[in-house]
Amino acid sequence: MNDQKKDWPALLTLALIRALAKLPFKAGLKVGALLGNTIRLLAAKRRKITQVNIRLCFPELSATEQQQLVKEIFIANGIGLVETAWAHYAPRSMFDGRVEIIGQQLLDNALTEGRGVVLLGAHFSTLDLGGLLFSYTNAPLNTLYRQHNRAILDRAIIAGRAKYCLPIERKNIRLVIRKLKENQCVWFAPDQDLRGKGNVFATFFAQTASTVTATTNFVSFNQSPILMLAHYRKPDNSGYILEFSELEECDPKDKLRFAQVVNNTIEKAIRKHPAQYMWMHRRFKTQPDGKARLYD
Repeated sequence: MNDQKKDWPALLTLALIRALAKLPFKAGLKVGALLGNTIRLLAAKRRKITQVNIRLCFPELSATEQQQLVKEIFIANGIGLVETAWAHYAPRSMFDGRVEIIGQQLLDNALTEGRGVVLLGAHFSTLDLGGLLFSYTNAPLNTLYRQHNRAILDRAIIAGRAKYCLPIERKNIRLVIRKLKENQCVWFAPDQDLRGKGNVFATFFAQTASTVTATTNFVSFNQSPILMLAHYRKPDNSGYILEFSELEECDPKDKLRFAQVVNNTIEKAIRKHPAQYMWMHRRFKTQPDGKARLYD
């Protein structure tokens, strides 16, 4: 209890999340949009990172169009906060009839091979809602996560996600292998710049990006098939799309080529609804010469 008494910002965060979870669907979307706009105005650092990423990745857009996209990104991610609250604390029934699944047959066919399925994910604003949406496929799901620095929030995140999947700390490779051998799905999002030895440089939105190669290991552990898993908010805000798609064939042993295929696949998914991606992280902070200061 001592850590709970001391970490009052975390407790306030959880209280806010629980309050947001009580919002009905349409009201939640409106409140989320308001939150997103507020965060855009107050979070100068995140706003700058987003602006840099959009300028680099969408050079074909005019300055006005880029600025509008940045606004839409913060709105989408504000709504994502409300969706996280719903995923953790609201009844699943509020999403009945709001989930459209594209490519269910791809998932079903992959599971018939009996070697588990690696699901390639990305940090969409609907990230925490993804497990709830996936539950409508009726397939067993495990998700990799990185432990949160704040113990209170870490426990809350794990408990919330555990409603629809088994959260696995990303270093627990033995459990990943076991779940694949049990013919279950393992969801992994390798679209962030994580410094480490297992990285290569591949192109992402025509930019050089440090890319983790762990995806090749997950596929190789049990010779598991791999599918892209994308999830979007419908443009009319009536519900959600959960979409499975195939990757270009590539030998996992060729880590550089496979990393490029992964980046290409994620980029293609993002371009369908670019505002619904978490552009606030410094995707290009690590460069081959080690001198990149894009976000300064």
